[in-house]
Amino acid sequence: MRFERSHTRKAAFVAVASSLVLLASACGGDDGSSGDGGGSTAGALEGRGPITLASGKDTSGNLQNQLNAWNASHPNEKVELKELPEDADAQRQQMVQNATAKSDAYSVLVMDVVWTSEFAANQWITQIPEDKVPDLGKLLKPTVETAKYRDKLYGVPITSDGGLLYYRKDLLTAAGITDPPKTWADLTAACQKVSALPAGKGIGCYAGQFEKYEGLTVNFSEAVNSAGGKIVGDDGKPNVDTPEALAGLEELTNGFKTGAIPKAAITYKEEESRRAFQDGKLLFLRNWPYVYAKAAATDGTSKVAGKFGVAPLPGKDGTGVSSLGGHDYAIASSAKNKATAIDFINFMASEERQKANIEKTSQAPTWASLYDDPGLNKQFPYLAPLKASIGSAQPRPKVVKYGDVTAAIQQAAYDALSAKTPPKQALSDLQTKLQSLITQ
Repeated sequence: MRFERSHTRKAAFVAVASSLVLLASACGGDDGSSGDGGGSTAGALEGRGPITLASGKDTSGNLQNQLNAWNASHPNEKVELKELPEDADAQRQQMVQNATAKSDAYSVLVMDVVWTSEFAANQWITQIPEDKVPDLGKLLKPTVETAKYRDKLYGVPITSDGGLLYYRKDLLTAAGITDPPKTWADLTAACQKVSALPAGKGIGCYAGQFEKYEGLTVNFSEAVNSAGGKIVGDDGKPNVDTPEALAGLEELTNGFKTGAIPKAAITYKEEESRRAFQDGKLLFLRNWPYVYAKAAATDGTSKVAGKFGVAPLPGKDGTGVSSLGGHDYAIASSAKNKATAIDFINFMASEERQKANIEKTSQAPTWASLYDDPGLNKQFPYLAPLKASIGSAQPRPKVVKYGDVTAAIQQAAYDALSAKTPPKQALSDLQTKLQSLITQ
């Protein structure tokens, strides 16, 4: 978006403490590799009996219902919920501590998709033979890739997430615009037209999540990927000192320079940006699917209920590229009763359980057919653009030292958005930093 003056739920993942990074390195080697060149080998999934599920705080209120459905038919293999903190970094810390202590307190881990490489490389989770997951081919392919490390499966995707563009459909219609923007140039032009309307005065053009936290890594990644770049190339090496990465970053820095992105957006996380859109202060918003239900609320909390639409993110030359979010279920290497664990994971990944979950929580499923379910599409109109978003989504860097890598990305991007460092210099410095961090 070449901005003119006209005007990533999921849990934030922050940089880990250096002591934990050192601990991780000590357990898995400097590059996280084990002797076989790709984490632990597939072990026998043996043992039946009770298991535990280690998960972040269940803010949906529905997870225990899902577990009850399993427990009712498996009285001798019940699963107990071990609820961890709501904060993603705290969840990860407790899982790492459990793994390094070789404790069997956690059987199945509910893992953020960006943790797979670290946990697999350090042999904290068990490799899963793909023939043990019969429905794997029925899940959205990008979600399956989040559960792999060096082409080996270490988890099963249960929920997904993709970035969406929320837009004020009423204002676009008033400006004579019939379709949401597919490119940054389209978005800019739409902002210019709407700003010329009496109803468009004082409304900001666009915002995402630009505070220095995991959401900034998500937004930076989307800008780079949507400009045709990659933070880490297919060869596994850093790739940010490129014209494509510069084009992506400059879309954001230009937005702040011109005011098309409001100055306040430098402090936005998911909720701050949602409230700005929901209060009628933004024409366009990048955010996750959870925003839909809140913005559509008719209880007086939303000023845009019935006035907005949802579309895939825009890009430089066409539809943009979302960063992929979501959660995978993995089996802790030190767990007992792994045969029960894989059966439970398959149960939770089933079409029936995923449908029951989206109906209660609106969390994005990983089962492909659910995105074409007529009843679900009526209940959740964003499913079609969400499927497109997930289908073309790219993962954040799949690296062992993810905590350090995301911290470096956040610092470089924040310095550029804050006009502390020119974009080209920020990317050159980031390239150097990432080369020292990404060694596998």
